[in-house]
Amino acid sequence: MSTRRQMIERRGRRAGLFASMIALAVGGPIAAQSRQIPAPPQSRPTVIAAAAVHPVTGPTLTPGYVVFEKGRITHVGQGEPPAVAGAEVINAAGLHVYPGLIGSDTTLGLVETSSVAVTNDTTEFGRITPEARAVVAINPDSDHIPVTRADGIMTALVFPRGGLVSGRCSTIRLDGWTWEDMAIDPEAGLVVNWPRTEPSTRGRRGRPDRKREKEQRKQIKEELESIEQLFDDAAAYLQAKDADPAQPTDLRYEAMRAALGGAKPIFVRASSQGQIESAIAWAVRRELEIVIVGGREAEGVIALLRKHDVPVIITGLHHLPRHRHDAYDSPFTLPAKLHEAGVRFDRLRIVIGPRARPQRQRRNRRPLRAARGRGAAGDHHRGRRDHWPRRDARIDRGRQGGDPDRDHR
Repeated sequence: MSTRRQMIERRGRRAGLFASMIALAVGGPIAAQSRQIPAPPQSRPTVIAAAAVHPVTGPTLTPGYVVFEKGRITHVGQGEPPAVAGAEVINAAGLHVYPGLIGSDTTLGLVETSSVAVTNDTTEFGRITPEARAVVAINPDSDHIPVTRADGIMTALVFPRGGLVSGRCSTIRLDGWTWEDMAIDPEAGLVVNWPRTEPSTRGRRGRPDRKREKEQRKQIKEELESIEQLFDDAAAYLQAKDADPAQPTDLRYEAMRAALGGAKPIFVRASSQGQIESAIAWAVRRELEIVIVGGREAEGVIALLRKHDVPVIITGLHHLPRHRHDAYDSPFTLPAKLHEAGVRFDRLRIVIGPRARPQRQRRNRRPLRAARGRGAAGDHHRGRRDHWPRRDARIDRGRQGGDPDRDHR
């Protein structure tokens, strides 16, 4: 009898342990979500008074006030705020009020832990997916959203990743129960990843590899032709669809309607000078509105950017110079140079997860040390870069001019 009782007790303990494991497995993802509750709709007006208000388009207002109602700013001014019936008045004396920042080129809500594949939803299957929308994949309960919001970033432009045409990026507010609540513009623009225009001839141990160069040139040509074919087919489809609405609907081409019609921009990811020149030439030929995303070598095509009024989103400043002959601080001075030249730019980017490239950093660390060493060796070297080796001089000379009418394919 005692043996039977012991067997029943052991089975009971095993069942209890199994139930606990199930509870942990189910409850784990729930506990990993953000516990912050989205704000309810504003019930009455709010007045922030006696603060130093920093507007976007004018000087600082001291003392200033901000009035908002139903989630919208209704008044901004200096001095005593207007009398608003039933308003909550916040005395912000000694405090500063700034507009909410906008994070561009982000993956907020699409990535939770970059090393865990099931929490990474940035990339759709296939190389050409214009029908994909980033907004529908956003996780409103992501822990990254309240953390980003606490830094003063109220709005974000969320980009899909991967392929030649990744899909459509979305503008969201960083608060809401669902992606529908968060969406400001679910289809802010089409995202195109521009192919490289210069093959890498570096082979094993740094030796030139002509066979690899030939293969890369073939791949570059095929990718550029794929983009051209996509836009040709989309334009032909839209023309036929407008002429005869009974034509079968193609979701891929319908997703490109706003971009081809000029209602939405095309965000072209391009970093090198050759990529930027090629993308602008393509956009000018097709009469498309584009925004360059990346722009690490935008300084070399400032005249072209200004001529065609092409904005640039600079994707980060914390990286080393790209070429041996670049100034050591060129990534940090690029925004100022674009601003002085009259080029519209943005440089606020949010990065989730590791994105360092150890091999590239190790390769570029040597010229950085050389720049520091030569600068410290004597005043005759300060500010001079013509004595540095110009490994990329041949490519740079070939890129001068930036004629948009030139065929870069």
